[in-house]
Amino acid sequence: MNWLAIGAIYRFEMARFFRTVTQSIISPVLSTVLYFVVFGSAIGGRIESVEGVSYGAFIVPGLVMLTLLQQSISNASFGIYFPKFIGTIFELLSAPMSFIEIVIGYVGAAATKALFIAGIIMITANFFVELNILHPVWMLAFLVMTAVSFALLGFIIGIWAKNFEQLQLIPLLVVTPLVFLGGSFYSISMLPPAWATVSHFNPVLYLVSGFRWSFFGISDVPVGISLIAVAGFFVACLLAIYAIFKTGWRIKP
Repeated sequence: MNWLAIGAIYRFEMARFFRTVTQSIISPVLSTVLYFVVFGSAIGGRIESVEGVSYGAFIVPGLVMLTLLQQSISNASFGIYFPKFIGTIFELLSAPMSFIEIVIGYVGAAATKALFIAGIIMITANFFVELNILHPVWMLAFLVMTAVSFALLGFIIGIWAKNFEQLQLIPLLVVTPLVFLGGSFYSISMLPPAWATVSHFNPVLYLVSGFRWSFFGISDVPVGISLIAVAGFFVACLLAIYAIFKTGWRIKP
């Protein structure tokens, strides 16, 4: 394993992040404050608690998961797309490193950035509600697994995209709606039976449910199924990336 090459990619990506650290921090913090004002105050005034948890605290895992997914995808997709855009990806492919080392460098940096922002969101949330994490180890496990899995998805999107508009296509039109419809701001037990059944086909539901369980010990689906869903998505993304580098799809002319 060429750790020098992995470290070079990782440091380069992290340096790009810290050059815009103020923008990277202020934007998610403001978004979190707005969500708490809109959902926590407006809706929270009508819904005092959900399954014994105050509504303001109940939406925190959903907010963290929403930010984590967006940041993981956007950082990884832009990280690999930009070398494609300026043509330096061919130098990267001709360097003495395997595709595994390339993926570890870019995905590791993207996941680190997303986890950093997720941590800031949780710190910000503490100014609005009192958070008691029942299972901190599982909370960290869900955070890391989700960040890495969706950074892999972002890497795939960055290879697939032909322009900057396509980089935002899937995150905005697919991922974000799935997060909002995946029980981020409500429990699916509050839905009519038909819609609750439909919600079980939303993969993000299993991420949010498992992550919320680590906070409050409550979940919409069994925790074991949530873990299997995250692991299955991780493996699927790895297989897709392997196929991309094996065939050279959207990489080689």
